[in-house]
Amino acid sequence: MFFKLIYRLLVCSLILFFLNLKPSFGIEDGFGSAKKIKSKHFTIYCAQDIEVTTLIQQLDIGSSDKLLAGKPMDEKNSSQAELADMLDTLFMRVCNILDMPLYSFQGNIKICKDIAQLATIYYNLFNKELHAPSFYVFDFNTIYVSLENFKRQIVGHEIAHAIISRYFVVLPPIKVQEILAGYVEYQLRK
Repeated sequence: MFFKLIYRLLVCSLILFFLNLKPSFGIEDGFGSAKKIKSKHFTIYCAQDIEVTTLIQQLDIGSSDKLLAGKPMDEKNSSQAELADMLDTLFMRVCNILDMPLYSFQGNIKICKDIAQLATIYYNLFNKELHAPSFYVFDFNTIYVSLENFKRQIVGHEIAHAIISRYFVVLPPIKVQEILAGYVEYQLRK
């Protein structure tokens, strides 16, 4: 009788312990109150004090990119709609470059105010130093990039990682993923 009571208390304690654990996706990255912009393929989060017009200028998606992505040439009413359209255009370009169409893809892009914020998020997630201008987290389906590195080549590189990770049932080795993402970056620089 005594052992049954101890056993029940132990089981109840373990259940309560595991219910109180925060899952890995519960890590706070500082984007809880960030500006949020929705597009067809992305939810874009901007850190405080980032102007959308600055992001548009840095991304520099032109009419030739829209033509190559097969998108119509229409005017957007707001800068947020323009940024969303530019990122969807870049997504379509990357899909075309990789020849990996994903029609129902939905991911996140989180734009940090500087490289220090990006490095802090990376350290909090992986407990390692950051040695790249941006990174993609498969478990969250999220691209992290700093404001100064918000350029089409770098964002396109990370979008390639997102596409590769969602296109294949069994992921190719990391080196193969990097070669493919590097190829996308090269094509976008031309």
